[in-house]
Amino acid sequence: MSGTVCIEPLEDPEQRTRGDVIDMTDTVGQPVKVRGISRAKAAEPEFGTTPIAGDRYWAPEFARLEADTLWPRVWQVAGRVDQIPDPGDYVTYEIGRDSVIAVRGEDHRVRVFFNVCQHRGNRLVTAEVGTLVTGEFQCAYHGWRFGTDGNLNWVPDEDDFPQGSPCGVRNLIEMSSDTWAGFIWFNMDRDAAPLRDWLDPVADHLDAYQMENMKRTHWVTVEGEFNWKCVQDNFNESYHLPYVHPQTLASMNEHHSGCQFDLYPSGHARMLMPGGGPGPQYTGKPERTLKSLAADLEFWGVDPESHRDDLQGLRIALQQAKRELGGDKGYDFSMYSDEQLTDNYHYTVFPNISFSMKPDGCIWLRATPHPTDPQKCYFDMWYLTLFPQGSSEYFSNSMKDWVSVEHQVEHQTGIAGEVSCGPGIDQDVAIWNTQQQGLRSRGFRGEYMPWQERRIRFFHDNIDKLIARGALDG
Repeated sequence: MSGTVCIEPLEDPEQRTRGDVIDMTDTVGQPVKVRGISRAKAAEPEFGTTPIAGDRYWAPEFARLEADTLWPRVWQVAGRVDQIPDPGDYVTYEIGRDSVIAVRGEDHRVRVFFNVCQHRGNRLVTAEVGTLVTGEFQCAYHGWRFGTDGNLNWVPDEDDFPQGSPCGVRNLIEMSSDTWAGFIWFNMDRDAAPLRDWLDPVADHLDAYQMENMKRTHWVTVEGEFNWKCVQDNFNESYHLPYVHPQTLASMNEHHSGCQFDLYPSGHARMLMPGGGPGPQYTGKPERTLKSLAADLEFWGVDPESHRDDLQGLRIALQQAKRELGGDKGYDFSMYSDEQLTDNYHYTVFPNISFSMKPDGCIWLRATPHPTDPQKCYFDMWYLTLFPQGSSEYFSNSMKDWVSVEHQVEHQTGIAGEVSCGPGIDQDVAIWNTQQQGLRSRGFRGEYMPWQERRIRFFHDNIDKLIARGALDG
């Protein structure tokens, strides 16, 4: 099959786990054995018909429904495991009106607690990351001391409580927690399904990328004047690419006819978009494509001039070069299919996280609601780099930046538009303010979307399902 790489579907592709071998057909039609993510198409779900009205993005009443019914029930990320390598290390994260602490205990187990003293409600710690010098959390207000296991160990004047000593009784409130792919996850619902079940099938798919071995090399948080759902809507569609990211047309097949969209019963979604060269509808100059891919082509020893008249052939050439030279350059691509070596595997994890996977890294994206104003949110962009074995520096083509494995990335924070989230993501951020303004207009009559944007409808349907369940007790 000339010019394409095809994966033969398995009888039951979702039963395959990390490391399983699948059949593929290579570019010369010879069967080979390589590893990779199942590309089996998910069945289309039934979609709701209620209009996605503008007030979902600005009404305080709707934001309160989300706060009571959505956020307490979903798995969220507190930070990276490598932020807390030693007992007593902790990282905090704020979501709406709540703050949480993820801490590594003396038993080396990671636990997540609400960041609130059980005496009179003072926030226990204010630092984003830290280390407990004494091995305990001590409230700055009255000195109550809690262990890394959450147990209340000591209070002043313990004998002055007529209701009995609070020690061992008024402990920190722990929530469900787990780790996967180097991330610390938590869920406020103590009866929540296990993380791996919640992430089905995303975790099984993304295990191949070994994100636990990646290093965060970019860490940006901006406050924007737009609702958090504007962000997730945006990353649930690629219809905007020709107009918001026109530079991408020269190096990927962004047209919906060349992409695959999967919507899973768990509420998560996936887009597969061919990369490593333009699609057949591209009519631009070859120079644009060759310039866009220049760093990759040089790194992998692909002669650009030999493909000037066959731009779509660049994708196959890059796949073959990476398969042949990956080991010599310090990469283990044995877990990847040929498509994963060039294509964009983009996963949106309900409700507010996106994984945009590259063969050498991941753009990790998250929108968090503002605690008081539904017309604002916090937007996180992390880039995780997979450094070649033995390399201390690497040029990240996605971020157009040199990164170092030795450098401890600093958290950049600021206002959207004033702090950069990277060359591509900045283009997304620039559009959300004006969208928020339009969503508030009396003239907006609700969405009118093409079929390729159905991941947005699916996203809102799943929000409505949780709202229909009512508030979570406690």
